[in-house]
Amino acid sequence: MTWSFPIGRLLGSELRVHATFFLLLAWIGAASWIADGPATAAINVVFVLALFACVVAHEFGHALMARRFGIATPDITLLPIGGLARLDRMPEQPGQEIAVALAGPAVNVVIWAVLVGLGAQTDFANLAKLGEGGAAAFWGNLAAINLFLVLFNMIPAFPMDGGRVFRAALSYGMGRVAATRLAARSGQALAFLFGFLGLTSGSPLLVLIAIFVFVAAGAESADVSLRDMARHLRARDAMITHFETLRPSDTLQVASNAVIRTTQHEFPVVDAGGGLRGFLTRNALFAALAEGNPMRPVAESMTEGIPTVALSAPLDAALDALQDSGAPAVAVTEPTGRMIGYITRENIGELMVISGRERRMA
Repeated sequence: MTWSFPIGRLLGSELRVHATFFLLLAWIGAASWIADGPATAAINVVFVLALFACVVAHEFGHALMARRFGIATPDITLLPIGGLARLDRMPEQPGQEIAVALAGPAVNVVIWAVLVGLGAQTDFANLAKLGEGGAAAFWGNLAAINLFLVLFNMIPAFPMDGGRVFRAALSYGMGRVAATRLAARSGQALAFLFGFLGLTSGSPLLVLIAIFVFVAAGAESADVSLRDMARHLRARDAMITHFETLRPSDTLQVASNAVIRTTQHEFPVVDAGGGLRGFLTRNALFAALAEGNPMRPVAESMTEGIPTVALSAPLDAALDALQDSGAPAVAVTEPTGRMIGYITRENIGELMVISGRERRMA
């Protein structure tokens, strides 16, 4: 994820923190310091760190359950509004998706039960007074917020865990695409409610959550529809076959001329034997030109490590390669290894739009 960086590994997954998380800590610390002094500020910052430790545990609940079904979790990212466990793929069997979705809230239930068993008092009214009441209030607030996380996450609106359970339950009686679309619409309706409440109450965090829910719900619905269509297509159906290439020794000026005379947004960089060395994107080219040396070779600005798929590979394999690698394109190769075309996110999207229209007209 952009603007996130790793802080270590735990249980086989990389832990990452988004840069905006530190802005949240700074904002909470500064606001508490100004209002009640340094002691309260320190308590509130420690509480937020403890809360996000619970969030990490929640995400590992999803991750470890997913691994039981053979689904890897490359990384977990901490965001100001929670955590995000990135799964290699979502479980498509409804029962598995329900189990993975419920595993996260189940961890919060365990944390709440342990804290209550140790004497913590669950009182939602005290959450507005994080810096008051000493250690007892601190652990009571942590217990209360874990219970709140369970209740919030189980709202049956996508992309919350309850929305995934909702989608999986609907999938038993309708197709996964239709179930996702309904769950996503439910999530977006909830996002409008959150946004309204955030604006009327003056809560920027609630507005931020509303934006996240709305965008994530729409993105998940689009991704499921895309993958459903991609299952019926092959790499050869989506690949770009007419394109210009560059040599590693070509200068940025040569690449600039190619940009002007073509409509390409990315250029394969191949060696004298036709072997793929990388891709030069327009954005990378413009960034390199901004440094003021148009005679630099394109090899210094190209993206290397481009994934490849076979001509007959399912199109969703190309989608997975694009997602996992973050590369600008996937090269389509012959059995000999020679590149005969490439696939980008944009032309997959265009193919899906055309295929969708053809299906509706049929």
